[in-house]
Amino acid sequence: MYDAYSLCMTYTVNVGGVTKTFGQTRALDGVDLRITAGTIYGLLGPNGAGKTTLVRILATLVRPDAGTAFVAGHDLVAEADAVRRSIGLTGQHAAVDDVLTGQENLLMMARLRKLSGSVARARTQELLEEFDLVEAAGRRAGTYSGGMKRRLDLAVSMIDRPRLLFLDEPTTGLDPRSREQVWSTVSQLRAEGVTILLTTQYLEEADRLADLVGVLDGGRIVAEGTPDELKATVGAEQVRLELADGSVQTVTTDGSATAMAEVLADAARRQLDVRRVETVRPSLDDVFLSLTDRRPVAA
Repeated sequence: MYDAYSLCMTYTVNVGGVTKTFGQTRALDGVDLRITAGTIYGLLGPNGAGKTTLVRILATLVRPDAGTAFVAGHDLVAEADAVRRSIGLTGQHAAVDDVLTGQENLLMMARLRKLSGSVARARTQELLEEFDLVEAAGRRAGTYSGGMKRRLDLAVSMIDRPRLLFLDEPTTGLDPRSREQVWSTVSQLRAEGVTILLTTQYLEEADRLADLVGVLDGGRIVAEGTPDELKATVGAEQVRLELADGSVQTVTTDGSATAMAEVLADAARRQLDVRRVETVRPSLDDVFLSLTDRRPVAA
């Protein structure tokens, strides 16, 4: 059994029974949440589910009415300053100065974080290299592409490498190539030991990045698991056989290669003229809709 110290070391976020009410609205209703150190946790939920309130509480912007919460081993209420020193936040829109160059943005923020001139310059160079911005360092941020600006924003949040990084819809409005670049950067941060709490309106993004996904609805975590575990709760994989006469036969399987081979072997035995084979797997969209009965949005 874990003691309190062990739990703090195991989990970057350890929340128990957190509630928050605004007037007659109960935004959070006894939320329990644990995020293992060095992982990406995808937080999904419809509008009004309580996601923003939970993030604001964990970022020390709002005090909970009840419950306990520790971030990076620090009590959210009693040690709010220590929590703030342990976190970073990247919002939906890149918070960089378009007039300044990429290098100047990083230097400015490093000095605001009270790094000395030499340390600030050294850290700026490290981050330009880490986020593949060296060639664009002398250009004004306003000339950057959406993906480059987002990488610069992430670099700013890494000046003091946080234990916990909040990513609020990090690829909203980006083209597919820029989105891939940001996904690669986020995965690299996880590999370096940064714990990430990700909120996103792209359920494919949570499926791609998150080690664990929680669905928040009505102020409670209504489901939690790996993306594959959650998808398995809404149905098995199906194999669709499109025949030469235009008809389609659907066979439910467990998704294994053996099952696929058996389906094709059976079709051959039955002498079916199969023109196309398609596998259909449940998605996180299916999970979201089954749990919330709403369109998949996550604002």
